[in-house]
Amino acid sequence: MSHVVVVGSLNADLTLYAERMPLPGETVLGTDFVIQPGGKSANQAVAAARLGADVRLIGAVGDDANGAMLLDSARNSGVDVSAVRRIDGVPTGVAGITVDAQGENSIVIVAGANGELSPQDVEQASSVFDGAAAVCLCLEVSQETVLAAARAGRAAGASVILNLSPFAPIPADLVAATDILLVNAHEAGQLLGREAPAAEGEDWAAVAAAFAEAGFRRVLVTLGAQGVVVLDGAGSGDDAAIERIAATRIEPVDTTGSGDAFTGGLAARLAAGDSLMEAARYASVAAAHAATGRGAQASYGTDADVVALRDR
Repeated sequence: MSHVVVVGSLNADLTLYAERMPLPGETVLGTDFVIQPGGKSANQAVAAARLGADVRLIGAVGDDANGAMLLDSARNSGVDVSAVRRIDGVPTGVAGITVDAQGENSIVIVAGANGELSPQDVEQASSVFDGAAAVCLCLEVSQETVLAAARAGRAAGASVILNLSPFAPIPADLVAATDILLVNAHEAGQLLGREAPAAEGEDWAAVAAAFAEAGFRRVLVTLGAQGVVVLDGAGSGDDAAIERIAATRIEPVDTTGSGDAFTGGLAARLAAGDSLMEAARYASVAAAHAATGRGAQASYGTDADVVALRDR
């Protein structure tokens, strides 16, 4: 097994639980409040490490209590955090999260120290990429930093996984440096300039062709409770291999961080030598397991947990 590199964000999750989301201008009574470690990249790193991968994280936090909490959580999960920079005078990034009684969430992010992560940080940590099998990226840090990391991953021979979240148009250089694109249905629609692809009755061959025209031949579209669709056009010819993976049946408690559990699971299995299809099937179960507990990192399972849920 080769290792996984994750480059990007670390946030303290300030989570409020309520029966329902407030309407604009409305106040509702909450049922609980917790502060927990989060951030898409930190979540992905912790998820992959708990599933057995060798993981190195590149990021930035403030020299504050939230930063210490995030580093402790990642380190205690087995993540190498030696390339996470602590910055004086800048607060650690935060995410304000509201979770309703059905486990659905809404999130507002303030970048804090994540906004200070630069291509120079990636360059200074260049040895981290040596021998990497997978590099996980998202857009919670600057696109310049993401592009630098993607190029470093490509140069090391790793599979570069771009989670297009939060959505933003991306330059051609980043498209070219991406091996696997990971989007939800809404992000897919934004990228392709069309309605979000539907779980049922969709012409996925046409969707795959549209992604290929946009420069992406290997794409995973997550559909929440409707599962995930894998579009793998990396082989010869123009036809993409298409597989719809059904969601694992669970009683959801909190979906916060489930998408990151999917990405971490995908990277862990790719690093272990699985095919994209095999890795996506496993990652789908890892994401479902994460939704059975509160919070992001606190809900992530081990490989034994994921296998038990898959084989129940």
